[in-house]
Amino acid sequence: MLDINLIRERPDVVRKAMKDRQMDSSPVDEILQLDQKRRALLSEVEKLKAERNAVSKEIGKMKDAAEREKKIVAMREVGDKISTLDNEVAQVDTQLNNVTATIPNIPDKRTPYGKDDSENVVIRTVGEPKKFDFEPKPHWDLGPALGIIDFERGTKITGSRFYVLSGPGARLQRALIAFMLDLHIRQGYTEKYLPFMVKTETVFGAGQLPKFADNLYKDHEEDFYFVPTAEVPLTGLHMNEILNEADLPLRYTAYTPCFRREKMSAGRDVRGIKRGHQFDKVEMYVYSKPEESDAWLEKMREHAEETCTELGLTHRVKQLCTGDIGFGATMTYDIEVWAPGCGEWLEVSSVSNDTDFQARRASIKYRTADKKTRFLHTLNGSGLGLPRTLIAVMENYQQADGSIIVPDALRPWMGGVDVIRP
Repeated sequence: MLDINLIRERPDVVRKAMKDRQMDSSPVDEILQLDQKRRALLSEVEKLKAERNAVSKEIGKMKDAAEREKKIVAMREVGDKISTLDNEVAQVDTQLNNVTATIPNIPDKRTPYGKDDSENVVIRTVGEPKKFDFEPKPHWDLGPALGIIDFERGTKITGSRFYVLSGPGARLQRALIAFMLDLHIRQGYTEKYLPFMVKTETVFGAGQLPKFADNLYKDHEEDFYFVPTAEVPLTGLHMNEILNEADLPLRYTAYTPCFRREKMSAGRDVRGIKRGHQFDKVEMYVYSKPEESDAWLEKMREHAEETCTELGLTHRVKQLCTGDIGFGATMTYDIEVWAPGCGEWLEVSSVSNDTDFQARRASIKYRTADKKTRFLHTLNGSGLGLPRTLIAVMENYQQADGSIIVPDALRPWMGGVDVIRP
């Protein structure tokens, strides 16, 4: 959430940021009106309370009983006015918070302007797409032929965009998760096993509500949301806490299944397992001092890239433009891997600096050496997301006979299976 002082004092900056994001900036005007109304009400309340306090002192000194009673009655009326105004202030506070919660973070000056994802900037490509002496197959043909992906039973069990991984396919997915967690631990992150359901306050703190309400799965009898990403519970770990400066940065990694309704992607990536309502992901997350967050963004990007390199996957790094950057992010790198069967680049990681946006929403601060408290910065990144990493492994390591060689990095978790054969 943005600081109300920023919106109040520099509304044009916020309006421009929203327009750069291709968003309607009219909520800024609504916030300014509500803020002005709130301050006027508070001023009136303070005057009445000051009057009541002054008269109360007078009443204590008055000897004339009739005059004293007259003042007491008058102060009861003032008290009623104060109660009425307090209720109005509370209502305006709620309206103000609700509208402010819809305002996204301000893009970093280094984030390029662009209308949509077609204007994201490719920074570099690492490696060359693998060349085959045969026509590489897409995973939706490879998987069923090997008996490791079952689309029909996934659809039978649940519906479209669901599938079943079997035998070495399921094990390959599990190997990828274990490999990535162990790699991030070596990179200095502490592993967390998290709840896969969280309460509304946690989802709001991470910036998923109210913006993405339609894409979240919720238990309507309990205050539970299924996590759309481990970023949400990792933000919630230190919600409403004041951390010590000496303990920063805090660096976490976690695996969770992720649940998203994918309403905004209707009609996209309908073939194969590129996009689904349920998928697995390993997350990196950093709580940082503000002055160090830029450096951590670059370090987390390097760590995500290392995951691709260890798996032997050709990848490229994109910087997202203002029209595609996430709601809470100021600057984001996307990492994409080449999938030769699909014939396309697949996004497997987004690494973002959210600055103090989530910290304000979740009330996460740190205490400096001079005992002052400040909002810290949070950063998040996929390291990496599945099933797209699984797709890239299958398609890049396929052989002419339809088999798939297991990458060296994954073999410790494959129980001796070096090649997945028909």
